[in-house]
Amino acid sequence: MDWQALNVSLLLAGLTALILTPVGVFVARKLAWSRFAGRNFIQALIALPLILPPTVLGFYLMISLGELSPLGRFYQGIAGESLVFSFEGILLASIIFNIPFAVQPVQRSFESIPINVREAAWCSGLSGWQTFWRIELPLAWPGIVSAGILTIAHTLGEFGVVLMVGGNLAGETRTVAIAIYDRVQAFDNTGAATMSAALLMISLLSITLIYFLTDRAGHHERR
Repeated sequence: MDWQALNVSLLLAGLTALILTPVGVFVARKLAWSRFAGRNFIQALIALPLILPPTVLGFYLMISLGELSPLGRFYQGIAGESLVFSFEGILLASIIFNIPFAVQPVQRSFESIPINVREAAWCSGLSGWQTFWRIELPLAWPGIVSAGILTIAHTLGEFGVVLMVGGNLAGETRTVAIAIYDRVQAFDNTGAATMSAALLMISLLSITLIYFLTDRAGHHERR
């Protein structure tokens, strides 16, 4: 096991989920409860990383974050180093390619809340903010937890985008997925198998937990 790569992967996954979860809740709630011009286009844009080949997304992110881009020049002027081939670069890329995993499950949870539940809360004197905290969030929590789990699991397994944007720098941008590729290239099938098994178990446990939360939420709704 490449523990250094595992540490990078866990840090990347944790920070991505921490940053994206509140953003996903805000965006998902807006999409679930509002109808506005361009809504379908925004939903399509959010879902785009699901169908776009990782190398294509990675290429555009590499160009967008590179030294010739406004964002790349701005970051280099502040930090004194390139955003591409850095941990900060793969973190920003991770946030972008995980947007659909952070938004869509939460949006479905908000959409499943009956409108009369919110109206009853308003009639009881709760403000919009109080309704959000005391009614909507408790009802939407399975989707929020599922989004966090999916974001972490997908980040741990991502290869193409991370490699395109961050390269393969030990201790900074080399993740477990990239380390597996390195082990295969070095004909170290034992090392590759160990790390692959670890990611397989994490993925299986993540999906199992999501199904468990979904079933439990459905059971409570039927009661």
